[in-house]
Amino acid sequence: MAAIFPADSAGADRSEPQQRSAPLSPQPQRRRVAPWADTVFAALSQGAAWLTLLLMVGILLSLVMGAAPALKTFGLGFLTSAEWDPVQEKFGGLVMIYGTLASSFIALVIAVPVSFGIAIFLTELSPSWLKRPLGIAIELLAAVPSIVYGMWGLLVFGPILATFVQQPLQALFGGVPYIGALFSGPPVGIGILSAGIILAIMIIPFIASVMRDVFEVTPPMLKESAYGLGATTWEVVSKVVLPYTKTGVVGGIMLGLGRALGETMAVTFVIGNMNQLNSLSVFEAANSITSTLANEFAEAGEGLHQASLMYLGLVLFLITFVVLTISKLLLLRLKKNEGARA
Repeated sequence: MAAIFPADSAGADRSEPQQRSAPLSPQPQRRRVAPWADTVFAALSQGAAWLTLLLMVGILLSLVMGAAPALKTFGLGFLTSAEWDPVQEKFGGLVMIYGTLASSFIALVIAVPVSFGIAIFLTELSPSWLKRPLGIAIELLAAVPSIVYGMWGLLVFGPILATFVQQPLQALFGGVPYIGALFSGPPVGIGILSAGIILAIMIIPFIASVMRDVFEVTPPMLKESAYGLGATTWEVVSKVVLPYTKTGVVGGIMLGLGRALGETMAVTFVIGNMNQLNSLSVFEAANSITSTLANEFAEAGEGLHQASLMYLGLVLFLITFVVLTISKLLLLRLKKNEGARA
């Protein structure tokens, strides 16, 4: 009696045709781009960086060479003298420096909170149908020529400012010690305050656009986690968005400040162009470095007058350099504080 054995696996393998996988064909190797392309790209990138540095050094040297007669004659006393008399060749840049710094400071005080509010509204609070048209409208403000801002400030905004802002402020603070001095002077609608407000309107599109863009790169997961823990919109912005984007925010503010420091035509229309510093009132007509250069450089004769204008240009260059340095130090301090808290 034949024993019945279960078919083993070997028999099963013998009964079925054996399937063997075909050997894998070698993957075609990716052809490497010619190494000379990388070399050319690196050389061009490095050359662009060095060219920028050389241009900056060249501008600085040209300003120093042009201002050399004024530097030798007036020295650092040029920065503290308020006298500007081309006839007697007595020059001092205090009025222009004060007008530049004061108008730019007023512009930042107004523009930064407004820009921050615009960026928060566009990224956190605005309905979707309003974000794009409102963002485009704000960016279009940056395309308006500065001379248009200046003409509008002189002919339209100046009278409104004198009637509805300057006169009420003088009536309110006229008798207050120290504070009243800030609002003294004729309320004619031109002066440092008017220049600062016009500059604020001009730099708001730049600061708001940068803030909006950096706020949008905040990872949504971070904000959603904060909202999930019960945080309010302000808490999310102050505790999550701002710490994550502080570098971009400071960069946007510095961009706006640089725009304010270098603005020429709009300031020339509304600051008053007076080379005297009677008081520290924001209503007083004054002058700025850029407006002085625009008004006098074409007619300045060779000698101390032209050299003094070059000296003013050198001072403006150094002011922007100091502002940039302060912003970098501020960012480094913020990073250091973060490490200490961690």
